[in-house]
Amino acid sequence: MTVIAWDGSALAADKRAVSGGGIARACTKIERHGSSLLGITGDWDTGAEMREWFKAGALPASFPAKAREDKATLIVIDQLGIRTWACGPYPMRIEAQRCAWGSGRDFAEAVMHLGHDARRAVEVACAFQTDCGNGVDVLTLV
Repeated sequence: MTVIAWDGSALAADKRAVSGGGIARACTKIERHGSSLLGITGDWDTGAEMREWFKAGALPASFPAKAREDKATLIVIDQLGIRTWACGPYPMRIEAQRCAWGSGRDFAEAVMHLGHDARRAVEVACAFQTDCGNGVDVLTLV
């Protein structure tokens, strides 16, 4: 599971990946693509396919069929704002200064509401949400 948090200038994510409820491994869930920050929550394979679809131009006609099952979310943050894709080729635009996604989102949103940054939000979520952890990655919008 996942926690990804955006505080208006930084995107932070935990690093825990769990397969079948077994052993937890570390992975990177956020990355920079040009002037955009990208994040994935949910099913990794579906999310990665959505990420590559976005990088290839995000043409609606080529939206990944597997993504229609609504098992992953692609998060894109750039000069256009916050956009998310879940089960269709058209984004939902998030009109919020800060936002969080994934199973640890409620903890992260509360921490940011109290004035802390995205990194601290993810750290606290990892302390309380058992399926989040294994470290924190942080990227800033350039």
